[in-house]
Amino acid sequence: PVSDDFHARFSALWRRYRYVIYNHPIRPAHLCKGVTWNYRPLDVERMKAAAELLVGEHDFTSYRAIQCQAKNPVRNVTRLDISRHGPLIVIDVQANAFLHHMIRNFAGVLMAVGCGKREPDWAKEVLDARDRARGGVTASPCGLYFVDAGYDKVFGLPASESGPHFIAPLIPR
Repeated sequence: PVSDDFHARFSALWRRYRYVIYNHPIRPAHLCKGVTWNYRPLDVERMKAAAELLVGEHDFTSYRAIQCQAKNPVRNVTRLDISRHGPLIVIDVQANAFLHHMIRNFAGVLMAVGCGKREPDWAKEVLDARDRARGGVTASPCGLYFVDAGYDKVFGLPASESGPHFIAPLIPR
């Protein structure tokens, strides 16, 4: 039970998503809809360098879908971690709010950087352009998971386990 002034969406102080990439030359037989497959070798260190440029409060117009209905494209990304766990690469993003396709557009840019098509600074060039047409490919929805939201302590909500279930044991909270 929660108070009447609680709203699951509008009371959230932050939200957290994970995007899971299966990075292997052979398409996965299992979890084919649960992960995005990228056959090109991805350099996680290059991806991390690009991701650092997206942390903070910015106008993310270049990273939102054209049909996004948000009135304001400014968001505060407080965390954008990238880690490798065998063939799995996990992009872990936390922000005060997200725009339509924002994480998938992050993933598209980060994969282009990771495979060497673009330099890490390109993530910032896309951000500064404030033009969706200058951005990367919108990555597949396969592999995108909403994993957590944070609320004011006055609501007394318990902490949740961050998923998805097949990867949660690999990543520290």
